[in-house]
Amino acid sequence: MKHLTVITLLAMTSLATICHADSDITAPTRDFSTAEKYERFPGGATSHTKAINKDAFSHASANMSFEREMDFKIGNGFFKRLWVSAPASTQAADGLGPLFNARACQRCHIKDGRGHPPAGPDDNAVSMFLRLSIPPQNETQRRLLDEHRVNVIAEPNYGSQLQDFAIQGHKAEGHMQIDYEEIEVKLADGEVVKLRQPSYSITDPRYGPLHPDTMISPRVTPQMIGLGLLDAIDENDILAQADPEDKNDDGISGKANKVWSAVHDQAMLGRFGWKAGSPSVDEQSQAAFAGDIGISVPLHPNGAGECTERQTTCQQAPDGNSPQYENLEAHSLVTGLVGFYSSNLSVPARRNHIDPEVLAGKKLFYQNGCIACHTPKYITRTLDDKPEQSHQLIWPYTDLLLHDMGAGLADNRPEGLASGQEWRTAPLWGIGLTPIVNGHSFYLHDGRARNLLEAILWHGGEAQQSRDAVMQMSKQERDNLIRFIESL
Repeated sequence: MKHLTVITLLAMTSLATICHADSDITAPTRDFSTAEKYERFPGGATSHTKAINKDAFSHASANMSFEREMDFKIGNGFFKRLWVSAPASTQAADGLGPLFNARACQRCHIKDGRGHPPAGPDDNAVSMFLRLSIPPQNETQRRLLDEHRVNVIAEPNYGSQLQDFAIQGHKAEGHMQIDYEEIEVKLADGEVVKLRQPSYSITDPRYGPLHPDTMISPRVTPQMIGLGLLDAIDENDILAQADPEDKNDDGISGKANKVWSAVHDQAMLGRFGWKAGSPSVDEQSQAAFAGDIGISVPLHPNGAGECTERQTTCQQAPDGNSPQYENLEAHSLVTGLVGFYSSNLSVPARRNHIDPEVLAGKKLFYQNGCIACHTPKYITRTLDDKPEQSHQLIWPYTDLLLHDMGAGLADNRPEGLASGQEWRTAPLWGIGLTPIVNGHSFYLHDGRARNLLEAILWHGGEAQQSRDAVMQMSKQERDNLIRFIESL
């Protein structure tokens, strides 16, 4: 599989033919009698065929050159690094916090996979946290939002994220409390599915009362595979799917989020995060260093991490910013290697993609309108600095656009152009391996769904019609649909 591109994967079709046939190649199939050509490799030539086990999300792009594999392994080392508080005997790994959610990237993105809500009051929430914000309070804040220079207005005492851990001598900001209410949904064949509706609150706030208009949004950490490929999708291919006014009257009105890029100093298309609030893997990664671990990075050089101006003790704490490391705690070499690692986590090859029941489930997925948001495939653009991800036929099953998912899934917290009911379409590749990699089957932005059927039944808004179609299916049809999704 080394160095294969979509050109060789398409059986040596001429380049001219490929350029003119891209739209034909990426058009949804109408033939469900057999698997599509190259469908087994959802990440194109980057897909791996290694053993399916707990490490299935942790392999490098299969087409990576030997010379670049060392950077991937070093980036993995920094991704796993446990940071310590400053000052420490080593200046290369200190600067944790003072407030934080985890001590390492890997602690949130367990085995590079999906996070989960705490199992109970005695379980930690290290792979889940709460976003915080308030409505704009003045003209300056409204202008910043209108110009896309910020996505949200942070809560003045606690910032944009609740940190539930602190280094010695400091107080954690508070703790997330989740209460569930059970909701019964009866399917057409009589089966009853019990959904759990969560509600969120903050207990033991240590830095004063929260603003009375504080908006809270829970987040579990998403899986890491295929991020570089999503970054390599041509912006025009994403925007071509947007229909915010639903001009074609199909009930689907996806729209793009527009967010500020500190790297390019301009507003750009949002691709990453549950509400598409970040424009690139690098900027998403650096924001996580600062917000989740409290580590200063080139785009967020404050050694106090996410401490607010009102948290004076936190602001005055020693930090790990060091002259020998660009006056930062994680300098550009570190963030670059972590970004490279994050961009090159390989998507596993499909399982059972030629199974008749999987193909029957695929037909239902396509014909019930799921692909109106979960766009099956793309051909990535050619990028000089990303040879692995360049010109690949990929199958992520996402349009990377925002969609109104209804009141049931609403967090009622806007982010950029995303309303309180809108979420980015999540990629589906690898989703069926969550139980193997992470030992659980919790899905959606807050892990409320305990299996894939529950996740489907939470879909509302623009997805209501597709969700209702699933409710009308026979048990065999639902099982086939789930088998297809699990095969991705």
